[in-house]
Amino acid sequence: MEAGVLFSGGKDSSLAAIMLARDYGVELNTCVFDPDREVPEVRAAAAALDLPFKKRVLGRDLLQEAVDLLLTCGYPNDAIDMVHRMAVEILSAEYAVVADGTRRDDRVPRLERSEVQHLEMISGCSYVRPLFGYGKREVERLSGRLLVVRYGETGSIGNGDYEGEIRDALRARGIDSASFFPPGHLQSLVVGRKDT
Repeated sequence: MEAGVLFSGGKDSSLAAIMLARDYGVELNTCVFDPDREVPEVRAAAAALDLPFKKRVLGRDLLQEAVDLLLTCGYPNDAIDMVHRMAVEILSAEYAVVADGTRRDDRVPRLERSEVQHLEMISGCSYVRPLFGYGKREVERLSGRLLVVRYGETGSIGNGDYEGEIRDALRARGIDSASFFPPGHLQSLVVGRKDT
């Protein structure tokens, strides 16, 4: 059975993919808004995991909708949740199992239980979160044991996180993205897999 994993190239989605690959045929899916955006670092992360990779285009209209929502709310959580929900829905049309790398203590992105139940009922897919029982400390320990990871602030590291393109869209409107996103937010990018 195939499982479509939402994949940013970071440690969380990589660990989720490794866990699922024991029982499923895993395909890694990175979602971008701009059809012209290439994600070579994310492709390289997928190659390091030795798993097939697909780039999915969510579209510029969804990006503008996310930016409008962020500006209306005054913070990014609802916008990122909306984008994540759309990405999960897109994969649910193709895969019997859809997964991501959200952890127990993640606030964003996060689908509520009622949203998951609705998605599964409508699409017939199973939505799984292999890391949902894991906290940040345990994910760090596991990733340190299994993966070679590079860290950097959003925008300085070439991962497939939604936040980077949302920040760019804010700047394109002449808006300082730093007023909406916390400073010093580190992102991860898998650059290799350790021999264990």
